[in-house]
Amino acid sequence: MNWTLKIRQIHRWLSILFTLAVLINIAAMTQGQPPLWVGLLALFPLILLLASGLYLFALPYAARWRHG
Repeated sequence: MNWTLKIRQIHRWLSILFTLAVLINIAAMTQGQPPLWVGLLALFPLILLLASGLYLFALPYAARWRHG
């Protein structure tokens, strides 16, 4: 399997995970002051989303640069 396709699939699943983490965070905030780990729950998938998104964003530019 191509690495780009694998990273795209991981990026899609990370976006679902991030959305769920944000919804959990919102639900916890309606119950009062949530613990710190609930606030940081969405941070881990967000960092991975940033990394995979930047890679996917740079792919067309890198392909043009390599092929001249």
